[in-house]
Amino acid sequence: MPDISKLERQIGYEFKDKTLLETALTHSSYTGEHQLGYDKNNERLEFIGDAYVDAVVGTRLFEIMKESHEGALSKFRADVVCETSLAEAAKEINLGDYLRLGKGEAAGGGSNKASILSDAFEALMGAIYIDGGYESCSRIILTLLETKIQMAAEGRLSRDFKTRLQEKVQEKDKTAAIEYRTVKEEGPDHNKIFTVEVTINGNICGRGTGSSKARAEQAAASDALSKGV
Repeated sequence: MPDISKLERQIGYEFKDKTLLETALTHSSYTGEHQLGYDKNNERLEFIGDAYVDAVVGTRLFEIMKESHEGALSKFRADVVCETSLAEAAKEINLGDYLRLGKGEAAGGGSNKASILSDAFEALMGAIYIDGGYESCSRIILTLLETKIQMAAEGRLSRDFKTRLQEKVQEKDKTAAIEYRTVKEEGPDHNKIFTVEVTINGNICGRGTGSSKARAEQAAASDALSKGV
């Protein structure tokens, strides 16, 4: 594993308990390959981090969007804490460089997978909460996500790629058939990764992965848009 003190400097937080940080950076594929206990991978910390990222982002949106109703706040929070957004934040701190992955996952480019990066980001926030408390956790979440929170509040962070793809395709052909099909499911029931392809009139135009079929469909639509469909 690379020098994790560099990551600590990058996020502006030094862990008192370094094992928490190491656990946050350990994927289940690594613990499975090395026959380590379930508590040695980052899934439990991800569970904690998910809750606190939601809470901190929601509170910040509540503060700056004083005239917005609950439905709008929920939508904008979802834009910030979605898999794509958190994976982007993880890439900004080079989080993938520090992950411990199984050999197969590493060979398959796991350090760049949005699902793995977003989960690791949440696990890292969970580890900071346990190690340093809510104030430290909140400060770092806001440092890393404030720009995205502001963009969401201004309506500039919409992540509904499926709608955008449909609108773009139908601008050219109102009768075009857009279909999403799941082509692969990997992992145990509690931690599945889905791979989805999107087709337009039967032609494969995009492919994406995610921790749910809905997220994988959004990733596939995003892939299609990035290719200029």
